[in-house]
Order: sequence, then structure tokens, then C-alpha cells
Amino acid sequence: MTENKVRILIAKPGLDGHDRGAKVLAAAFRDAGFEVIYLGLRQTPDMIVEAALQEDVDVIAISILSGAHMTIFPRIWKLMEEQGLDDVLLTGGGIIPPEDMEELYRLGVGKLFGPGTPVSEPIEYIRSWVSEHRKD
Repeated sequence: MTENKVRILIAKPGLDGHDRGAKVLAAAFRDAGFEVIYLGLRQTPDMIVEAALQEDVDVIAISILSGAHMTIFPRIWKLMEEQGLDDVLLTGGGIIPPEDMEELYRLGVGKLFGPGTPVSEPIEYIRSWVSEHRKD
């Protein structure tokens, strides 16, 4: 494993049991050379941020289809701030209306992706973000 490999944590928060998209993305990120930590289903914001701290990740990616994105993302963001994870990108995707994506972006969340987005888009976005923000 190289030092410059992007470390991404992928999680499914809450009771949302639809994880096929998250698994597809985890495989795509792994194939693209990322180091992937997949937490799986039914994660709490606290569990996600704790794992991000333990794994020293560059990115937290949340897959959410339940409609709870306006609760989950701000809670994770707040916990990240409390833990000093200001150099970690919080991003993700799912069923999120564009106006909610904009509001979450204003709060500090990175770009969010909807259904049907080619996997190349989040891969390139994350690579670009990490290359601009990584403190090596």
C-alpha cells in the first residue's frame, strides 16, 4: 500500500437497507486504486465518525436513500468538526433533491451525487479534492 493512496470510508446510515449502490461504488473506488473501508448497513453518525478517526481516512462517503439526508449529513458534519476532522471530505449520494444538495453544500458538505451518476464522476471529484486538500 502506498502513502498517497486515497482512503475512503463508505457507510449506509440509519435504517436504510438498500446497499447495492454503495457496494458498486466501493468496488469502483477499489478498482480505481482507492483504499476502501466499507462499514455496511445501519451505521449511526457516531459510528461513522469514530471509524473515520480510527482509519485515518481522507473521505467519508455516505449512501442514503431514506430521505433522512437533512438530518444525517449535518449530524456527521457536526461530529467531524468536534473531532477536528477539518481535512476530511464529507460527500455521498442517494435520493437527495437539488435544493437539499445546495443547502448541505452551504453547511460544508462536499458535492453530492444522485442516481444514475457515472461512477467516474465521484472518483474524479474525490481525487481532485484530495489532491487539493491533503496535508502530506
